[in-house]
Amino acid sequence: MSHNLKPTPVTLTAAQLLKPYGVIPSFDKLPDSAFIRESQLVQSPKRPHTPAPLPFSAPTLWRKVKTGTFPKPVKLSKRVTAWQVGQVRAWMAKQSQA
Repeated sequence: MSHNLKPTPVTLTAAQLLKPYGVIPSFDKLPDSAFIRESQLVQSPKRPHTPAPLPFSAPTLWRKVKTGTFPKPVKLSKRVTAWQVGQVRAWMAKQSQA
């Protein structure tokens, strides 16, 4: 007995169409209104080959936030903290002028 089953069309969500988890678009291509998380901002020993826009570690990032020398992050939810890309770019531009 043979089955004549037609394949069911698959509908993908927008998130499924994006790149795999952990891969973000180039920092330069993100809009200023986008948010970026710590793991995407700084280099991590766990991801040594993943490029990061900031040349320092996560502890240094948080020290700079605490001392007011880096923009404060936004709490997006109970467990998600992120920085607005526009503020990070402005900080980077200010550092290159100094």
